[in-house]
Amino acid sequence: MRRTLFDKIWDDHVVARLDDNLHLLHIDRILLHERSGSIALSSLRRNGHRVRDPANVFATMDHVVDTHPGRGEDTLIPGGRDFIETLRREAAPAHINLFDVTDPRQGITHVIAAEQGIALPGCTVICADSHTCTLGGLGALAWGVGASECEHALATSTLRVTRPRQMRVVFNGELPGGVTAKDMILSLIAGHTACGAAGHGIEFSGSTIERLSLAARFTLCNMAVEFSAFTGIIAPDAKTLAALQGLPCAPHGRNWEAARNYWSGLVSDPGAAFDRELRVDASRLEPTVTWGTSPQHAVAVTGKVPEPASAGDAAAAEEMQKALHYMGLKPGTPLA
Repeated sequence: MRRTLFDKIWDDHVVARLDDNLHLLHIDRILLHERSGSIALSSLRRNGHRVRDPANVFATMDHVVDTHPGRGEDTLIPGGRDFIETLRREAAPAHINLFDVTDPRQGITHVIAAEQGIALPGCTVICADSHTCTLGGLGALAWGVGASECEHALATSTLRVTRPRQMRVVFNGELPGGVTAKDMILSLIAGHTACGAAGHGIEFSGSTIERLSLAARFTLCNMAVEFSAFTGIIAPDAKTLAALQGLPCAPHGRNWEAARNYWSGLVSDPGAAFDRELRVDASRLEPTVTWGTSPQHAVAVTGKVPEPASAGDAAAAEEMQKALHYMGLKPGTPLA
């Protein structure tokens, strides 16, 4: 059977099929931050459960910490210190990996997961952060969840998940000068609305994607959630492996060779079926900016604020009119 990249990772992680599209998946990596992570760990302890696999749980302070040099537990966020202290207090007896405020490895969950080799191609990764899908740029199946789902995964290393439909977005052609991955995804959302990928997991592919740097791939997958997708993912390749080799949490030695052999098969089979496919000529894209209150309110930087009548239907036109009012803009205003 011809399978997609998404199929291969998903199928490798199915523990039980609970219904037609509802599956119990094994979760390889759980990322926690001080806001929801502290809640999940506290609730887990109160309910009399333990973390099933502490070695694969990674917590960091990233949502309420201040960004100035020499920062500590005090923060400008009301109640922020309580979140930091609670996560620290709960992490120690749970024996999970904690990157505390002063730890040089501390940072944004989905950034350090890539920097440290925590997220790997073919892994399932969750975090109570909608932009966990960033890690799809490595070929990981990564998505955002709630604190209660984190708690379930902490206790069982599994999660009940409804299998989404699949969409392939193919970008072909060479990007013009000044056009970046951010412009690629904004143009896509502007053309198909912010809910255009609802209910789908997206695989980004094509010659343009192959030429993108890993950082650009992260940007593209990061914003899949702004397209209302379950996640975004890109097949791992030589660039991916070069970035991962030697990282602290990545496989080493014989394990690296075994992992590399497995990762080489993480690509959609020729002729694999997708529920929906979009094709974009990347050579025609322009630098793109948003003007309104939704990522779909985006046009080329050389363009103008559009008329609400151009939205296509009454509801979208009304939404656009509200955005114009909120932003203090008038149709026809140049954006350059």
